[in-house]
Formats: sequence, C-alpha cells, structure tokens
Amino acid sequence: MPPSDPLPILSPEQTNSFAERARSSKSAQVDQRALESDLRSRIAGEVRFDTSSRALYATDGSSYRQVPIGVVIPRSYDDVIATLATCREHGAPVLSRGGGTSLAGQCCNAAVVMDFSKYLAQILEIDPARKLARVQPGVILDHLRNAAEKHHLTFAPDPATHDRCTLGGMIGNNSCGVHSVMAGKTDDNIEALDILTYDGLRMKVGATTPEELHEIIGAGGRRGDIYSKLKTIAETYGDLVRSRYPNIPRRVSGYNLNFLLPENGFHVARALVGSEGTCVTILEATCRLVESPPERVLLVIAYPDIFQAADHVPDIMAHKPIGLEGIDDLLAEYTRRRGINSEGLALLPEGGGWLLAEFGAQTQAEAEAQARGLMESLSRASVVPNMRLCTKSEARHVWTVRESSLGVISHVPGEPLSWEGWEDSAVAPEKLGNYLRELKQLMGRFGYHGTLYGHFGHACVHTRINFDHETEEGIARFRQFMNEAADLVVGYGGSLSGEHGDGQARAELLPRMFGPELIQAFNEFKSTWDPDWKMNPGKIVEPYRMDENLRLGAGYDPWDPPTHFKFPQDHGSMAHATLRCVGVGKCRHYEGGVMCPSFRVTRDEEHSTRGRAHLLWEMAKGDVIRDGWKSEEVKESLDLCLSCKGCKTDCPVSVDLATYKAEFLSHYHQGRLRPLNHYAFGNIDFWARLASNAPGLVNMTTQLPFLRDIAKAVAGIPQQRSIPPFAPRTFKSWFRRHRPRHPDGPVVVLWPDTFNNYFLPNTAKAAVEVLENAGFRVELPAGNLCCGRPLYDFGMLDRAEHLLLRILDALAPEIEAGIPIIGLEPSCVAVFRDELCNLFPRDERAQRLSRQTVLLSEFLHSYRELIPLPQLRRKAIVHGHCHHKSVLKMNAEEAVLARIGLNFQTPAPGCCGMAGSFGFEAEKYDVSTAIGELELLPAIRKAPPDWLVIANGFSCREQICQATDRDALHLSEVLQMALHEGPAGPDGSYPERRLVREREIEIRQSMRHTSLAVAGVAAGAALLWQLSRKQ
Repeated sequence: MPPSDPLPILSPEQTNSFAERARSSKSAQVDQRALESDLRSRIAGEVRFDTSSRALYATDGSSYRQVPIGVVIPRSYDDVIATLATCREHGAPVLSRGGGTSLAGQCCNAAVVMDFSKYLAQILEIDPARKLARVQPGVILDHLRNAAEKHHLTFAPDPATHDRCTLGGMIGNNSCGVHSVMAGKTDDNIEALDILTYDGLRMKVGATTPEELHEIIGAGGRRGDIYSKLKTIAETYGDLVRSRYPNIPRRVSGYNLNFLLPENGFHVARALVGSEGTCVTILEATCRLVESPPERVLLVIAYPDIFQAADHVPDIMAHKPIGLEGIDDLLAEYTRRRGINSEGLALLPEGGGWLLAEFGAQTQAEAEAQARGLMESLSRASVVPNMRLCTKSEARHVWTVRESSLGVISHVPGEPLSWEGWEDSAVAPEKLGNYLRELKQLMGRFGYHGTLYGHFGHACVHTRINFDHETEEGIARFRQFMNEAADLVVGYGGSLSGEHGDGQARAELLPRMFGPELIQAFNEFKSTWDPDWKMNPGKIVEPYRMDENLRLGAGYDPWDPPTHFKFPQDHGSMAHATLRCVGVGKCRHYEGGVMCPSFRVTRDEEHSTRGRAHLLWEMAKGDVIRDGWKSEEVKESLDLCLSCKGCKTDCPVSVDLATYKAEFLSHYHQGRLRPLNHYAFGNIDFWARLASNAPGLVNMTTQLPFLRDIAKAVAGIPQQRSIPPFAPRTFKSWFRRHRPRHPDGPVVVLWPDTFNNYFLPNTAKAAVEVLENAGFRVELPAGNLCCGRPLYDFGMLDRAEHLLLRILDALAPEIEAGIPIIGLEPSCVAVFRDELCNLFPRDERAQRLSRQTVLLSEFLHSYRELIPLPQLRRKAIVHGHCHHKSVLKMNAEEAVLARIGLNFQTPAPGCCGMAGSFGFEAEKYDVSTAIGELELLPAIRKAPPDWLVIANGFSCREQICQATDRDALHLSEVLQMALHEGPAGPDGSYPERRLVREREIEIRQSMRHTSLAVAGVAAGAALLWQLSRKQ
C-alpha cells in the first residue's frame, strides 16, 4: 500500500457523512408506481417499469446483477432533463447506460436506468478541418469511425466491442482498445462534454484557462461552486496525484483527478471521463479525431511462451506499431476446442505466445516496409521468433481470433465456468513479462487457471479465471485472490484496471492502490458533482463489496425442469445453457453477421440474443420472473425471434436461441389451445399433402381475387403477402415415372422436402438431372417422411420427435449402408445436423444420419475430384439461407459456384426476413419486410438484370420474388442451366424468366382445367336438379 503522507484531509465527521450518504442512496425506498406515473406524464420516450424490462437491465457484461427500479429510454435531451428532475423529486438513484457491455458491474444498479443507445445516437457534426466530431452518447463507435473514415480520420480508442459499444459508455469507462497505442485512451480524445448534474444544472465543460477558471468561480451559482471545489481538490491533492498515480499508459482505475492539475489544463471534461456515471449525465461529447492510416499490415510474431513474448514488447514498441496485441497458447487451445476461427489459428506461426503487431501508413509499401524493418531487427535478436507477414485476408482471420477471445474463453467444453474480476490489470510495458509470471504463479497457488492476452503494447492484461461464485468457500477464496492480485499489481506500480474500469469488481480495492488520502479526494470529487450521491451509487467510491450482488452467489440453485432437447453441450441442462450468455453484446451490432435480425430492426434489448437469454436465465432463477414456462415476459421477447440460428455461430459463446425458443414454446402451450397459424404452418407437410390431391382447386382459393383474401384472413396471413401456389404435379409423383439414367450407378438418396416437393418441384427435378449427369443413381426415401422443420418454430416438439423417429426407422437400411442423403432445402438439412442430435444424442442412428446428410453443394464439393461440373460464366448475387450460413456454412456452396466459373457477390450476410412462416404472420409482416430491406432486397434491386439471383432457401426465394421484380434460382437450377445453355447461359436480361414463365403457365393451366371441371360438375348438377324437378 502506498505510504500515508500527512495531509489536510477531511475530518472523520466529513468522512462519515460520505459513507452515510452512500448508504442512504443504496437503500433508498422509492414509490415505483408514483415514479413511473410521473415519468410517463412528463417524457416522450419509453418508460418501462415492467418485470421484463427490469430483468433485462439487471446485468451487463459482468458477473454482477442488480434489478433496477425501472428503465427509461429517452428520445430527446428534454426527456433526460425531465427524467432526472422526476427522479430527484422521488429520491431515486439514476444510472446512464449505453451498450451495456461493461465488465465490472458499473452498468447495473438498483436505480432508474436511462438507456441512450436507441434514440440519442446521432452524429451531430464532423469537422474534418479541426479534426473534431460532436456526438450524442448513444452513438455506436463504428458508426463514428465509418463516418470519420470518409475524411481519412478515426476515433482512435477501439475496444473489441467496437461494433456495438457506445461513445457514452466509452467515456464513462475510459475505454481503450487495440489502437490506443496510436493515440491514447478515451480521455486523451475528448475535448468537451455537454453534461447534466443530478440537481439539474446543464453546462459544457472542457479545458479551462486560469482566466476562465477565475471568471467562472467569480460568477458564483452552482457552476461557480463546482469549479471552486474542483480547484480546491486540485490544490489540496495535486502533489499526491503526481506522486501516487501510476506512471503507466493504462491507468484507468480511480477518478481522473490528474486532469484537474494546471499542467493538464484544468480539463474538466477529461476529469469526468472514466467516472462511470457516478458524477454527471453526458448529453453530448466533442471528440478528437486523428489521421487514419489507409493501409495496414499485420505481422504475427511467435515466441515459445507468452512470458517471453511480453519480455520483447518494449523492443517491438520502439518500431512504433499502431497496435500490439498478445495472445497465449491457452487462448489458442480454447479456440481450437470450440471449433471456431480455424482459419485464423492456422495462420499463427509455431509457438506458445503470439504478438500481433499492426503497422499503418499512407501506402501498402510503406506499411510493409515498417513491418519488414521489425522483422529484420528481430532476426538479429538472441531469441529469433517465428514470424508471418499476413495478407489482408489473412489479417482479418487472425484479428477474429483476438476479437472473439472473451466469448471463446467463457464457455469451453470440459472446463468450468470462468468469470471477470481480475480481467484487465495493467503495468508498465517493461515490467509486463515478470508481472505475467507472478500473476500466473498466483493463479496456480489458488488452483485457478485462465488465459493471458490483451493490449500488450500498453501492458494491459485480459484474462477470465475459473472463480467459484456458487459456494461460500469459493466466494471467500475469490475475495482472497483479488486482494493478493491487487497487492501484486500495485507492487509493480500498476493499475487495478487498464481498460474496463472499477465498477463493483475493483472499487473496493482502490485504497490499496491509491491510499486513504486520495480516496478522500475521490469522495470529494463525487460530492462536488453529486451532493446527494444518487448517480450510480456504490460504484468507484463507498462501493459495494466485490462479493455482493454476484449474478450467481452462494446457494445458486436454478429451476431446471425436464426438457425435450437434451443439451449435451450443457451438461444436459437448459438452466446451464442459459448461463452461456456473458453479456458481451455481439448480438447488438447493427451491420453484418447473421444474428440478430429482429434487434437490428427494433433496437430493443428484449429482441437481442443477449436480452432473450437473460430473460430465460431470470426465468430459471425465479425471483423476478416467477411464472416458469408460462412466463408472458419470456414469450413476448421470443415472439420476434426468427429462429435463424445466427446466434449459434455468430455469438462467441454459441447461445442457441432457436433451440431455447422451441423448448420454451413447447411447454408454454402445453395444455392450451394453440393459435390457428401454429396448426396451419407447423403442419404444412400434412396440409400440402392434402392439397396435392387437388392443387388446381386449392390454387383457385389462394390465387384468385376475393377468394385469396378470404384464405389469407382465415390463415392469419397479411394481405400484402402472396400465398405460394402448389405445383400441379409433385416432384415425387414425377419421380415415380422417371427412368434412371444409371441404374447400376452408385446410389444416393435425394430428400424430397415439403417445399421442393409440393411447391417448387423443378428444383428437385434439376437436382436429379445434375446428379444423374454425374453418374449417380438417385433414389427417394420410401413413404411420406418429413423432418418437421416448421414444427420447431412453434415448439411442437412432441410431433417433431415422432417424425424424426419415423425417419430413423424408415432410413435404417440407408443409414447402415452409409448412403449419402442429399438435401436441397437448407433448413431441412439443418434439422438433421442440429436438432436431431440434440433430441437424440445417445442414438447412434441419429449421429450417423447427421453425418450422412449433406446439401447438394456439400456433396458435389466432397466428390470434386470425381464429378465434372458444367461451366456458366455469368455474374450473380448469392444469398445464403440463415441455417445454411449458421449451421452448415457457405464454404462448399461458394466453392461449387466458383468451380463452374460464376463471378458472384454475397452482399447480404443477414436474414432475408421471411424466416419460414415468420413473414407470413400478419403481426410480423412489418418486421419481416424491414429486415429484408436492411441489406438483401436493396442489393437485389441494384443488381443488373442480366445477373443471376441465387438462393436455396424456399422462404428466401419467396421474400425475394414478393418484394422485388426478380426470382431466385436454386443451385440445382443454376447447374441445370449450365448443362442446357452452355457457358454463356441464356441470352438477355432476367435469365430466370423462362423457368418462371413455365411454372406460371403450368399453374394457370391447372387452375383452368380445374375451373372447367368445376363448371362441368356444376352444370351437371344443375341439369340433374332440373330433371328431378320435372319428374
């Protein structure tokens, strides 16, 4: 602990006053109903005091949980001002929140939470000449960086959460990131703040000259009083700040009192950065922008272990990289075990500790020259590391390994849960190697283990440790470790936090780092801004204990009822599965990726993967959401889940909301009459089989004016939608009369899914032609089998299990013989590769069928040495079905398309918005179309008319044809086109039109024949009636 120099500090009475105010704030009793009523009457934004919202905001990315009083989502500054005024009248504490990705517990509290991320998220101004940007607190960092890049500028701090963290959160946290070595932490990049105090004072703060300071104090009033007290703090504690604040690049712990010193310009805005919402509310920020190197090069440097890698950080930093990250062998091993980012892992040179050194310059040649200069220098060292200079595509894969690290290490197969707490300590770069050695030894002494990685250029170390947060003994051990770790880093002249802040995790340890006098200074600083101690109380100063408010806590015993799915990766427990979400919020990104389409449209926390997972966890915990499977809060949150499975792979901890949703709905509807559309869409195979007996008649009722309107109303389909017509002849009917081209060829089984059998049989016919052209004998399964894909969307799991068991019995000979089962509909293949194994993990037949079932593209790619493919040298837009991208992957599809000579683009990584029956449900139509308009539909409209549009998913094809003037082709139809038309393909624009016209003509002719038959029957009946009357 630092020595206690004699100083004129606060008296015991004043110290006790701080503690009393803190206790009073934490235990304040608030009339929630009256507060909610007053807020609703005074603000235009959203006021949410319901159980669901309070559960959603009870935790962040940390291991802490505090249920808030309520949630306010302000639409304007006036809303923020009115919210604080109303809370002040009721004595309610307030917490400002951005993306909610904080890791130390500073984003959850028993307070009124103001979420700025939904509405107050505008970039107000970018001034490229002055290199400044003015933003609202809810602006996503990447949105600012993308806007600044148009002027070759950037906001330098960029944490791994850069695609979803907000500027307000970064300011509250004093965030850093990879490129803080280039231009400092957030505090170094804030020029001014527009702030609001709890007692209602709004003012702008920034750097203050002595003359301005004298003038402000002289003017008096609340503003003058604040500046006067800040001046007193600087004068009283200035020498202590100079001597006791660690002289390292990454001191984030404590308040930024150093910026009140005259040599730092009495910069009040920067002094508030890192205050974690405990002092003021930020309304606007003026940010400093820096030059953004347009060309960047990544050099990966491998040492035998992470300690030796850390030893060489100062040498590498002398070459002035714009970023220097470190990762250890345990992180690489955990990533490998998770089965993700294999491309990036393969690019790491041989070693046990890696440094990722990024260089930036105006030209690629200059950046490469800098990297090669470092390579040459390292090649002359006594220990020569292995090195790889990456191409741009290789660099992206390697950076993915680093950016996915937090999620990767959170849930590792065969390992206990790991937690934050000691996840971002920092020391001086020259001390990093020895600090890591001692930290690893300390972890070993406690029986803990954890990865070591982070921002090594500034010696900030990230880790997650397998703390036991579920027993009293384990929690006591966690507390002891934290105390000893704090002493260790202080002994190295370091900081408890180098990026993530103090919050609740480390605030209790601040006296060990700063000493009692500076803690008094922190209390004064807090009281200057917030005399009533109502701003995020219990964080940084007079804090909650580090072992209070743990998300789990001693005696954690969640409700864990029997389930249909067996959750083999989660110890057979859905309750354990809901623990997967660690709150990093990757599902809250606004661009790219498959997940989470509904959040991208609504921007509501309850529609993010994180929000839904948290509600399911709260349901299992049972003290906020108490209705179990019958919870309306959980049901409402899941209603807009498209079951796209994007979270299964995009989420770094593989949260599988589609499975959780199916399980929940199966129990929610147990003993209840389901909505009509569940029976209509969930059992589509049954209804389609019935309709196939009279497709012309059915199509008359669904396609002709007036009749189709009635049909839509009965089925709950929005009038804006078209009901897909049934084919006049099913694929299976056609196949029964089909003569195989190669009766003695190797056998493959083509799976006749509902959609390509009853609606688009030409897709399956084309697949038969392609496979027979390759020399195979195509067979179909015997009988009427269905994988039950739509049933999962509605939680109709009893029937789904029944259908799968029928398949396992019917296909027993094919499974035993190892015959490939080729599917055309990605969502159906995904059932065999995902749900089947989750429902029957111990059934060897299910495991083998899962391995034997492949998409057409996967089959063709597997046999690429044996199967010649026709050429088609056209351009195309390719859209992958969500299940294709998340469960099956697009690699084989893209490889086949490249093999046939197609020049294609994949502009829409997200969902089409149709998602099976989702887009056909009236109440979801607006969301469905809004999702499509995010990326896919605009890209298709912009595509030249001679380009192909390729999409294998039936629902994707429906969304495309109903929302644009194009029709998408299946891969099988594209390959058939190449067989028939040759490399150039069909002439002219809209190459799919001929196939579409043929299909439409068949349907119209079927309807005409049916109408004539109906007319004939009616005429005959009328004639018989007339004859009977005469008799």
